[in-house]
Amino acid sequence: MRAHKLSRGRTLAAVLTLGAGLLAASAANAVLAPGAKAPDFKARATLGGKEFDVSLAAMLQKGPVVVYFYPAAFTSGCTVEAHDFAEAIPEFEQLGAHVIGVSEDGIAKLDKFSVSACQSKFPVAADPDGSITHSFDAAMMIIPGHASRTSYAIGPDGTILAAYSAMDPDGHVARMLEAVKQWQLKSAHANQG
Repeated sequence: MRAHKLSRGRTLAAVLTLGAGLLAASAANAVLAPGAKAPDFKARATLGGKEFDVSLAAMLQKGPVVVYFYPAAFTSGCTVEAHDFAEAIPEFEQLGAHVIGVSEDGIAKLDKFSVSACQSKFPVAADPDGSITHSFDAAMMIIPGHASRTSYAIGPDGTILAAYSAMDPDGHVARMLEAVKQWQLKSAHANQG
């Protein structure tokens, strides 16, 4: 009997380890490569609780765009990440870049999230059917209806400058800021030459 319990315990540990590995692999492998063209999208978005229609193409006309996908509004990691992006908005603005978050949540939920977690500093877009999330290879395969935590920096020409996928919210903002800074340096150098 004791051997059976021990075996069940080992089996459960193995399943949990495998599940964690699959979740990490799902997040780590599901990205579009730098240099690829970002898929255009149109969606209903909200900023400070005020809804509007948004398109990536229109945002890119104003400069680089950071599009970050997150699993669900009001979860702990997603709230931390939204706060981090909100705090970094002045830095992104100095670089001429814009930020938009995307989740498979409905717009009514995002109206509240845009005010509280995003601090009315940047828009979040609703992707209730997951079409945007899937087009960016940011769907969490293990938990359907949720995006993985994946961030993209996209140049004004629609080219992906950088991609980062990790379920830990730390690192997304710093990596996207660095990608936009590098793009700006290359652009400035190209204009001087």
